[in-house]
Amino acid sequence: MTAGEKAKAKVEQAEGKAKEAVGNAVGNDRMTAEGQAEKSTGDAREAKEKVKDAFKH
Repeated sequence: MTAGEKAKAKVEQAEGKAKEAVGNAVGNDRMTAEGQAEKSTGDAREAKEKVKDAFKH
């Protein structure tokens, strides 16, 4: 996994988790959904990079 892509995935996951938590705390369903989507995007990016790494070796 390239360092840049790995970092980007972790940042997306963290931002999504934070946004989801804030959305839940204030009762904002839209913010909660956006946070879940960002977290999922980060998860997908991380999975893609792991697959690429698996085929490199």
